[in-house]
Amino acid sequence: MMIKKHLVILFLVFFSLFAQSQEINWTTDGLAYTKFKDGNIVRIDPKTNAETILINREQLTPAGMNVLIPESFAFSQNGKQVLIFTHSAKVWRKNTRGDYWLLNLTNNQLHQVGKDRPAQSLMFAKLSPDGKKVAYVSEHNLFVEDASSGIVKKLTTDGTRKIINGTFDWVYEEEFVCRDGFRWSPDGSKIAFWHIDAGKIRDYYMLNTTDSPYSRIIPVEYPKAGESPSPAKIGVVNVFSGQIRWMNIEGDPGEHYLTRMDWVSPGELIVQQLNRKQQECRLIYCNANDGSARTFWAESDPAWIEVPDDISPWKFINKGQDFLWVSEKDGWRHIYKISRDGKNVSLITKGNYDIGEIKAIDDQNSYVYFTASPKNATQLYLYRIKYDGKNNKDDAELLCDKKLEGTHVYDISPTAKMAYHTFSNHNTPKLTEWVSLPDDNPVSKSRSIVSNLRTDKNINVEYIQLKTEDNILLDAWIRKPDHFDPAKKYPVVMYVYGEPAKLVTDDEYGEHDSFLYDGDMSADGYVQVAIDNRGTPALKGAGWRRAIYRKIGDVNIRDMANGFKKILELPYIDKSRTAVWGWSGGAASTLNLMFMYPELFKTGIAIAAITNTLNYDNVYQERYMGLPQENMDDYLKNSPVSRVQGLAGNLLYIHGTGDDNVHYDNAEQLINALVANGKQFQFMAYPNRTHSLKEGRGTWEHLSKLYSNFLRQYCPPGGR
Repeated sequence: MMIKKHLVILFLVFFSLFAQSQEINWTTDGLAYTKFKDGNIVRIDPKTNAETILINREQLTPAGMNVLIPESFAFSQNGKQVLIFTHSAKVWRKNTRGDYWLLNLTNNQLHQVGKDRPAQSLMFAKLSPDGKKVAYVSEHNLFVEDASSGIVKKLTTDGTRKIINGTFDWVYEEEFVCRDGFRWSPDGSKIAFWHIDAGKIRDYYMLNTTDSPYSRIIPVEYPKAGESPSPAKIGVVNVFSGQIRWMNIEGDPGEHYLTRMDWVSPGELIVQQLNRKQQECRLIYCNANDGSARTFWAESDPAWIEVPDDISPWKFINKGQDFLWVSEKDGWRHIYKISRDGKNVSLITKGNYDIGEIKAIDDQNSYVYFTASPKNATQLYLYRIKYDGKNNKDDAELLCDKKLEGTHVYDISPTAKMAYHTFSNHNTPKLTEWVSLPDDNPVSKSRSIVSNLRTDKNINVEYIQLKTEDNILLDAWIRKPDHFDPAKKYPVVMYVYGEPAKLVTDDEYGEHDSFLYDGDMSADGYVQVAIDNRGTPALKGAGWRRAIYRKIGDVNIRDMANGFKKILELPYIDKSRTAVWGWSGGAASTLNLMFMYPELFKTGIAIAAITNTLNYDNVYQERYMGLPQENMDDYLKNSPVSRVQGLAGNLLYIHGTGDDNVHYDNAEQLINALVANGKQFQFMAYPNRTHSLKEGRGTWEHLSKLYSNFLRQYCPPGGR
């Protein structure tokens, strides 16, 4: 089936799935979406669920091969071609390396892009704005290929494992969410790209000791706390001549990070730069033709500057004359309107509350949509507010149904005309609906959330606030066991995280039961608890979040312990059967709680913990702990390995030997410290497993049984 030209143009995909964080692949009109279904690429109208085949399976089947299974796809701006990503492989966290195919919808020809490159080696392929070329990264170099002839030009030649063009090293990906490292200019004549020099970054050597008689070394360029950053620079390459112009950005590249970059016009880039401590942020315009650079906006924070996951944190409005920017400079996470030259600044969201993130911009009507929760930090709602200065009131407009208390997640179309809305809370299973904007009305009453609302009566969860002896008010939840008898005493299990990367008290369905337990904890008779301390990313003001600065392992542990003391005051809690557990940062919290408060916690299970804060990467640790060269004592005294002498309870420690995130050296240093102090414990190493411990046949089932059996043995379930 050939697709008519006008139909394809009408239903262009705004941008590809692999280049965005949204789950919905919206059409450019913002009224429909596209997806791969039953071998075809189809357009779906959310109002009617009517499907139109845009590309059929015959068009997606190369000669002599099976039909392609797109993992993402992107149409050219003129609608004449579609670029398809398939056969992917994981690069650290996500499947960003694979094969690309280009389908010409005019002549129905399908051919593989970069066919002479190694299989599964292409990354982040993108069509030029005019659809005549495809650019991609392969083996750390940047290539451009003519869409018609297939002629390939290699734009960079120095790429190696340590010299990286167009993508990033491990730490940029992990901590700044930087993966796709190049951008086409609006006129398609140039490509701007990151160049990372990891040559001076020392390798951490992981060992594969199981797949052959001799061990195999797996090196990871990994800058640990105290090591200088990988020098980064921005280049602009002319795709016709191959000439590269480097941007002359002020500052030592070995003491700064370049965290975001994009084009603002055919000849100008905007770049975000952070200093090494991540306390100073500068926005810089770079002239793509001569490389000159000038800072037009700067801000600082005595602790750290947040870098949002959004690849373009500046949101240009008013035909590029202004942009919206999120800052915490007044103590709250607010939206500001800033003129293009940085000279005029207006606060848009006024009041003592944080926004979560900007979700969409309606530039035609001067509205910005954002998430926030001014009254309850465990929940999340959608708001909007005018940014043109013509608003008669400063209050943001709540769009969610006030009766639906909990967590609202919105995926909004690029034109802000429609959204996919998800809602749940602790005892309301997740429901979804399509809504029109700006009225936030469901497109179908019968398929609306309100019409299908139901409560899970098996979830006995209560949200509470705990005031500690330090006069700190902590959010927490308690899940009582099934068939709860207030006359009995029950064991309590607390799940923890406690660091700036995650919350554990979100009011969402499915967040109130151990995902590792082999069985039903509530049915077995456990009380389950979670508490969020200062330093977690709750929408409670910058002061709440920054309280942990240089005090990871200190203020967060004290808050959790003091909150747990309040839990132990409940008459139905058995103080002799108390357990705590966590993963990664939560495992570090678990260890510190076990070592510092043995009178509170009798049993602990820690998985993949940072046991020595000097072992983790420089971007994360130096952001929250400062430079170890300046405050080494904060690192040493707050690391779990420094506190093992306090262990008095039952400890199970678990780690994967192939963990590229929290390295296995953390496990062995902890073991050495426990042994040296005569402490008995149980330990499990999973060979070659990464931080998620999901690789290998039977791994997850084994882990679940190990966790559950240990808990049942040392913190027996049931009321007494």
